Amino acid sequence: MAVDSDWITVEGLADGEADYPLLSGAGEVDSPLIVVRIDPAADEAVLTSAAARSREGSRLLVGILSAAPNEAASPALQELLWAFDATIGPASSAAMRDEATVPLAVVPAVNPEEALQALCARVRANPQASMILGQTLRASETLPVPAALDVESLAYSTLLGGSEFRRWLEHRGPRPLPLPAPHDAVLIRREGDRLIVTLNRPERRNAYGAEVRDALVAALEVAVADPSVRHLVLDGAGPSFCAGGDLAEFGTTPDPATAHLIRTRGGAGRLMHVLAGRTEVRLHGHCVGAGIEIPALAGRVIADPDTLFRLPEVGMGLIPAAGGRRAFRGGSAAGGPSTCA
Repeated sequence: MAVDSDWITVEGLADGEADYPLLSGAGEVDSPLIVVRIDPAADEAVLTSAAARSREGSRLLVGILSAAPNEAASPALQELLWAFDATIGPASSAAMRDEATVPLAVVPAVNPEEALQALCARVRANPQASMILGQTLRASETLPVPAALDVESLAYSTLLGGSEFRRWLEHRGPRPLPLPAPHDAVLIRREGDRLIVTLNRPERRNAYGAEVRDALVAALEVAVADPSVRHLVLDGAGPSFCAGGDLAEFGTTPDPATAHLIRTRGGAGRLMHVLAGRTEVRLHGHCVGAGIEIPALAGRVIADPDTLFRLPEVGMGLIPAAGGRRAFRGGSAAGGPSTCA
């Protein structure tokens, strides 16, 4: 039987309060997300039991820490936090991580309750995409990158046939396909043992459309085939590195299966992974969707202080699928602090 509220305690989670049927008789999702109020001082056995329930459950589980713990997180508490799909805590959590008080599993927020409500609203608006994103992150957590990219893409292709993406397409309305670029969509130049690759459609904020994708893939294939290219630098012309997929091209592939094969075997993700040890990506401006997912596969990422990151795919009824696991889990970014949204 469903609990009266989608908020439960750690003790309630351990007792199975989140385990009621996920789907209604009509196949609709009932309460896709459960919020768990975390008491860091809870009994160790309760925390361990709650972590086990979390890993076995069907719903998204999000923890909320109203205040940072006074003491270092116990192994049982850390296990629980990593078992959740996400945990939101106070902004002071970030400063306390060096002291191991709060594990990296906690996302710091200036106002945790407000951040949580925003997250819940987005899950309610697109429950299918939200749940499939959670399942994909769980399933790909321990997979090698090529296999994880395939899993992401298969999940994305499933959502291409879903009602949430169809609703987004209807709201967007018909759009003409972008005109061919009046210049090279990607620039390549050689400087000694370095290959510098520049996304070059600034008039479209370097949107990752078919033309940019194919030109980028061709450039990366040069680096893969030529071992004398010891360093590859990827950047973007104009005010933004990459504004993500070209919205005018969404929904234009013949079918989801073809879209999957193009995304995984004709896209840049696998090549970026192969070249990771030789690759540096320089980010600036807006980095949306693929504009952060693809860089997250590089060995080194440098971002200007004003860089803005966004992964908006769930709001479109989809999930990030060009390297989303790496983008969600965090990359090896270097440089000044960046603004994330």
